[in-house]
Amino acid sequence: MFVGDSLSLNQFESLACMIHSWVPNAKTAFYRDDVLRSLTFQEFGVTLMLYRTPFLVDLVSEKVGRVLKLDSINGNVWKGMDMLIFNTWHWWTHTGRAQPWDYIQDGNKLYRDMNRVMAYYKGLTTWARWVDLNVNPAKTKVYFVGISPSHDFGSDWNEPKRSCSRETQPFSGTRYPAGLPEAWAVLEKVISRIQKPVYWLDITMLSQYRIDGHPWIYGSHGKDCSHWCLPGLPDTWNQLVYASLFQ
Repeated sequence: MFVGDSLSLNQFESLACMIHSWVPNAKTAFYRDDVLRSLTFQEFGVTLMLYRTPFLVDLVSEKVGRVLKLDSINGNVWKGMDMLIFNTWHWWTHTGRAQPWDYIQDGNKLYRDMNRVMAYYKGLTTWARWVDLNVNPAKTKVYFVGISPSHDFGSDWNEPKRSCSRETQPFSGTRYPAGLPEAWAVLEKVISRIQKPVYWLDITMLSQYRIDGHPWIYGSHGKDCSHWCLPGLPDTWNQLVYASLFQ
């Protein structure tokens, strides 16, 4: 089961296409509702699932409006899976009309806003606590996909007048100029404290170099330097997950 935002959807779709290419004649069954998607390869008893929850922690509607609860997480659907592949960060930076909450709740206090990196740290800490309390390592293998970078601003790779829309080749330098994002350090800190085994799929630097890998010039939905072309980088992420199973 993939658990996370639209980047988790990217990886879910990638893996579904990869498996289908290996068994193109297999009978499949697909299910979809507001938060859950599943694809079952019926002859093999294999089901891929995607649970959409952009923040992992709860986002609920209350009288005051939409509230992002940093210390609340409802993961009952995730329990007992053979594999859980978590991801979150993409939506934590959204502002204005793209921001899906009206308030952030930390403990008993409501805030109109707070430092987004700090909010991310608090939310991830809640997720880590859930893993420690609810995951049985003998049954479930847990992954966390690292920070997936966007390429909106060419200044990140020393091309201030460019963005991903004009890139056709990967970044070729020996060190990505922008360096690792602050959220990467937050994730490293939280994962280092988890008691249960969690495999950190650290794809950040690998993905930073793929300034050419976004669907902006190919899609019909406007500017997109955050998601990834299929097939493409999410295929690589899935290959790394597969390789890790045999370590």
